[in-house]
Amino acid sequence: MTASAPTLDVVAIGNAIVDVLARSDDAFLAQHALTKGGMQLIDAEMAETLYADMPQAKEISGGSAANTLAGLAALGKKCGFIGQVCDDQLGSVFAHDVRALGIRFDTAPIVGDVPTARCLILVTPDAQRTMNTFLGASQFLPESALDLDLIRSAGILYLEGYLWDPEQPRAAMRAAIDAARGAGRKVAFTLSDNFVIDRHRADFIDLIEHGQIDILFSNEGEIMSLAQVDNFDAALARFADKVPVLVSTRSEKGAVAIVDGVRHEAPAAPVERIIDTTGAGDLFAAGFLAAHIDGRSVTDALALGAAAAAEVISHWGARPEEDLGIIRDKLFA
Repeated sequence: MTASAPTLDVVAIGNAIVDVLARSDDAFLAQHALTKGGMQLIDAEMAETLYADMPQAKEISGGSAANTLAGLAALGKKCGFIGQVCDDQLGSVFAHDVRALGIRFDTAPIVGDVPTARCLILVTPDAQRTMNTFLGASQFLPESALDLDLIRSAGILYLEGYLWDPEQPRAAMRAAIDAARGAGRKVAFTLSDNFVIDRHRADFIDLIEHGQIDILFSNEGEIMSLAQVDNFDAALARFADKVPVLVSTRSEKGAVAIVDGVRHEAPAAPVERIIDTTGAGDLFAAGFLAAHIDGRSVTDALALGAAAAAEVISHWGARPEEDLGIIRDKLFA
């Protein structure tokens, strides 16, 4: 059977989170025994304690996959998001923000004592971000909340590795993969973080080995962690013939993509001043996917990914502030 033409470009499933960003220093991180530059899950008590001690903060809707969709929408792509919020103030903020970007978001909020997720992000003067995530309602996304017709309507299903950790969303994402592949769509997956890989390496490798992932995003450390080797090229080689599009970012060293067995490399885009690295990988994925959807070359996709990442690290927050469409047009002029 020939699959019908998609009506959306990308539907993503991810954590529906509101980011709370504050400037900090190494002493504050040490005081709270936080690992600089990492991401840890925290409980409600820790979230309250840390928030109370944080300096003045700024609230911005976030979540890895939602950030990627924000970039894609800014580049003119039609997108949908599936994620769980609570019927509370932050849930309303998240829903408003994502819909204001033109992204379809129909997941019904839950009613109860589990609040909407938030990520407390501490940004040190060297622009490193230390993320402390209270998953709240986002970890209770049930399979029954999926809009399978919405998933089947998109050319690409984009899955956030962070959300693989809780049991309910993991089951939902497995069902979403089945729906997407049954409709002849592509599945993109981002590994998200080493702690997720450590907990679910067997699952991720199983998905790869069985051809369930068409596009895999990682950074240098994540792909080496997945392969359990300490050499970047060896890690890429481990999966290069199992994933049609394998993409790995390397911070200031640029990025590598292996597409159908052919390796492509691109440098990082220049940035006058790095302010906050939150969302760099998310926006790289947005730029790469947008160019990929447009049928551009792998080199162009890497370049647009780098440009989108450069834009987001030049200011606070994980959502683009400059017009990514203008950046794209200048890049490909």
